Amino acid sequence: MPHWLSLIAAVLAGALAAGTAIFIVGRRLWRRAAAAATREGERLLEEARQRLTLAAKEELIQARESLERDLSHRRVDLDKREAALEQGAAAHEERARGLQDRDQRLQDRERVIAGQEQEVRTRLERIAGLSAQEAKEELMRRLEEEARSEAAATLRDIREQARKNSEREAKKIVALAIQRIAVEHTAESTVAAVALPSDDMKGRIIGREGRNIRAFEAATGVDVIIDDTPDTVVVSCFDPVRRAVGKIALERLIADGRIHPGRIEEIVHKVQEEIETGIVEAGEAAIYETGIRGMHPELVRLVGRMKYRTSYGQNILEHSKEVAWLAGMMAGELRLDTQLAKRGGLLHDVGKVLTHEHDGTHVQLGIEMATKYGEHPIVINCIAAHHDDVPHGSPISVIVQAADAVSGARPGARREAFETYMKRMSDLERIAGEFPGVEKVFAIQAGREVRVVVSPSAIDDGAATDLAERIARRIEQDVQYPGQIKVVVVRETRAVNVAK
Repeated sequence: MPHWLSLIAAVLAGALAAGTAIFIVGRRLWRRAAAAATREGERLLEEARQRLTLAAKEELIQARESLERDLSHRRVDLDKREAALEQGAAAHEERARGLQDRDQRLQDRERVIAGQEQEVRTRLERIAGLSAQEAKEELMRRLEEEARSEAAATLRDIREQARKNSEREAKKIVALAIQRIAVEHTAESTVAAVALPSDDMKGRIIGREGRNIRAFEAATGVDVIIDDTPDTVVVSCFDPVRRAVGKIALERLIADGRIHPGRIEEIVHKVQEEIETGIVEAGEAAIYETGIRGMHPELVRLVGRMKYRTSYGQNILEHSKEVAWLAGMMAGELRLDTQLAKRGGLLHDVGKVLTHEHDGTHVQLGIEMATKYGEHPIVINCIAAHHDDVPHGSPISVIVQAADAVSGARPGARREAFETYMKRMSDLERIAGEFPGVEKVFAIQAGREVRVVVSPSAIDDGAATDLAERIARRIEQDVQYPGQIKVVVVRETRAVNVAK
């Protein structure tokens, strides 16, 4: 082996021996240090445990002391509250005993008062001659009478004030409307007189063996009355259109001079065509005069036919135009739709031209025609409500009804049969006489006012107002009349004595 290898081996062997020795010495030192550290840690842990134990004991002692102090304070508070409650209970018991004594005294007093009340009631019943129930009923009756009397007086005042205000405004509006319109009123009859150039013309009208007059009457549907009246022949017919055709045709035949059956038929046919054309023209003229726009042509024709119809002697077309004018003026004063008011006024009696051709009242026929030709619902309501057959649906229908009454109530506007007039007068007196407490009834001022004389012992002042109201409502329901009827209840009390 080389020398240097031996040297390296020797060095390595020495280093290994030295490292082994160092390792053994280090391990012993580490063991000693670990044992020392363990002992030191155990000592520190024991010291920490002892300090914690001491701190816990101190906190426990402090908490116990604090709890004992709180308990002591609470015990004191409880003692105070218990003492206060004992004092309150004693006071409550004392108050309860006082209330019991007071209640007993009140009961004793009530028994005394009840006895006195019974004694007083017995004395009052003996003095008044009435039992308690009878006295109560008498008191209730008097209170009811007083309340009714006060209510009637209040109602009378309210009605009087409302009547004054409403009458003032209504009169103002109606007066303004009437002042702005002036129309003529003449009562039409069922006959028309035709003037003749001479009495010789009567023979030509009659014709040989009466053939001319028979042909004329057959063609026109009228009656020709030839009597001793000089230079005059009378055409009679209840149908105004036929009467107009007969009058015009007879005048033309007289002017022409050729009177025979063939000529009569020719002239009558021409006059009928002219009358039909005139009906349309009259309707158009009425529409133009009243300022109405956009009416159906068939309604215009029906309006024109009103020219040849009358109601109580009043021409329906003139009456309807006047109602339209009045209604339009009133609507203008009240700031309502004047066009609808005029349409309602002009068409309110349009059904009268159909009553002789169809079944139903003129109101029903008017509603049917207006509905058929597309009139406004307010206009239809004006037709339906102008005789109070249905409720008024708008202020315009009320205006139309008022205008209708104004137009029909004017002096000379309508004539009335004597029998109808007397029947209305007797109906007014009969209706008012049926009410209890009425002694006498007088229909005066041509049926425009009813005077009712009542018994003062049966009807007081308050009941008189109510009686007038009930009589007026009954007249509205049972009697047909133009305009208004005033009901006056007269109650008179007289005190008579003699000075000796």
